[in-house]
Amino acid sequence: MKLYDISRDIMTTQPYGSDPEPSVEAMCSIENGDMYNMTKFTMCSHQATHIDAPLHFDEDGFDIAGLRLAPFYGKCTVVSIDGILTGEDMEELLPHCRKRLILHGNGNAYLTSSAAQVIAQSGLILIGTDAVSIAAPFDEMRTHLELARANIAVLENLYLNGVADGVYTLCAFPIKLSKLEAAPCRAVLVDEGKGL
Repeated sequence: MKLYDISRDIMTTQPYGSDPEPSVEAMCSIENGDMYNMTKFTMCSHQATHIDAPLHFDEDGFDIAGLRLAPFYGKCTVVSIDGILTGEDMEELLPHCRKRLILHGNGNAYLTSSAAQVIAQSGLILIGTDAVSIAAPFDEMRTHLELARANIAVLENLYLNGVADGVYTLCAFPIKLSKLEAAPCRAVLVDEGKGL
């Protein structure tokens, strides 16, 4: 068995667009004479590797705490793609995939809303990407809405260097944060055919 940590570091990953950078403040410090270390940090809920809840683009959608956990653990397919996938592309790809699909595109693996429509009708329960967003920049809202209304779990900003295409077990549970539209996670792929 081999474990691949496919999470980006919250503290060192470049924020998306104009999102704020995470910040750290020492509340207690052994170095300064306190009995223990304790830190306060702030961050955008979409920083680094994270999960979008339907609430991100759908006002009536579930928040992070309301998501089912089942989509975030189980067999998944990792596929290398280059660029933006359309509905036609997804119709060709999905018959060869498990119910969880991760797109490996060196930070450039996106969906159009037509691809999201096909996914919504396919039985897929999770879609992930190593890009900062699952949606093509020109189609952000419609793509996210299609996935949100079909309750497809969305896993964004993965780190897939050194991960070959194939079938793995995914473990990527979101932190439980009620009333929020996104949350960080520690995403791991398990290759049960490789030595630890």
